[in-house]
Amino acid sequence: MNMKTLSITTAEHTPTCAQLDSRSKELRRTIIRMFEASRRGHIGSAFSVMEILRVLYDDIMQYNPHNPRQINRDRCILSKGHGCLALYTILADKGFFPESELWKFCQAEGILGGHPEYGKTPGVEASTGSLGHGLPIGIGFALNGKYERLNYRTFVIIGDGESDEGSNWEAAMCAAKHKLSSLTVLVDYNKYQSYDSTYAVMDLEPFVDKWRAFGFSVAEVNGHDVTALRESLGRVPFHNEKPNAIICHTIKGKGVECIENDLSWHHKSKVSDEEIAALLNGLEAC
Repeated sequence: MNMKTLSITTAEHTPTCAQLDSRSKELRRTIIRMFEASRRGHIGSAFSVMEILRVLYDDIMQYNPHNPRQINRDRCILSKGHGCLALYTILADKGFFPESELWKFCQAEGILGGHPEYGKTPGVEASTGSLGHGLPIGIGFALNGKYERLNYRTFVIIGDGESDEGSNWEAAMCAAKHKLSSLTVLVDYNKYQSYDSTYAVMDLEPFVDKWRAFGFSVAEVNGHDVTALRESLGRVPFHNEKPNAIICHTIKGKGVECIENDLSWHHKSKVSDEEIAALLNGLEAC
């Protein structure tokens, strides 16, 4: 059996607040501007997942923004759809739609809703936000690719709170049964849900062992370390007969210290000018 050697990177469970590079800061600055225009959104969740999306679209995936439905494109599903500010920022950056649409986030005349919507927003592969649906859809994509003998890959980003959903674990069993090595699950493991820590709400540990027990090849990485993400994603599939899982240890609200792990920012509305200024100043200070 032909097999790639898997080198597992053990990440710290709480990543340090390493200095963000200029691209990560600029992407977050765009998110803050969208937040300013709409005065609402899940900014902490968007900051948490930003580097994961950035590396996928900058360095890993094959796609054509001018032909978003190209048959052999790689697919990315943001199952934790409430983090969509980050996804929309990346899609606009890559040319899937004009940047001007960003400033109409959550407005009736725009194409960018509070959760991603398939068929309305170019580049969105599935309507998500009702948690636990993205991975089953991704398995459908991966199964179809295997049946049609196409070589595209499917990446599904799920949240840690979302991992409480039983549908994810049913899907995981299916992925292992069908040996979907073209499927990669990335877990945004920031350790917080909407109202408390994952440890308090529904402890996921031993998290890595769970994914292994469900038949996945698993790696861990600091989800804000761009170099480590590139290295790990560049090595999938880790095994030619197993689906892949990458546990990305992240910080909710990463990049603005005053909102990091602050659950009052899980979903924010009626945001003041002073709060917007604090976000911009905090980003520059990181």
